[in-house]
Amino acid sequence: MATRMATTPPRRPRYQQTRFQRNAVQIADRISAWAANPWRRMSLRWIVLLVAFGIGTILGAIVGALSYLDPVAALLCVLAIELAARSRRLLLERPGDHLGLELLDMGRIGLLYGLLLDGFKLL
Repeated sequence: MATRMATTPPRRPRYQQTRFQRNAVQIADRISAWAANPWRRMSLRWIVLLVAFGIGTILGAIVGALSYLDPVAALLCVLAIELAARSRRLLLERPGDHLGLELLDMGRIGLLYGLLLDGFKLL
């Protein structure tokens, strides 16, 4: 009878945790701590609103000028706004600071306002 050798399962290699990985994990906590000041929080919300407005305006202008993938671009915009609206529930259930929820809402409002304003320009 042949003897069986006990085989051990292969071990997963343990990678060294880099400084980038540690900072990427802690970024949300750092931004929340930085935005504890109400003026900083307000400025961060305004920045997100204006950046999202710019993205909405640029997206509407490029898609409108090309007239190539209008239905696909509209579908992607609606999906992005709907996913943001549905992710609100998860962010509301989290305890603690709701900075992520506020930034998500400002991003949705800015994107939608940029698209609507560009649509009214075409009328």
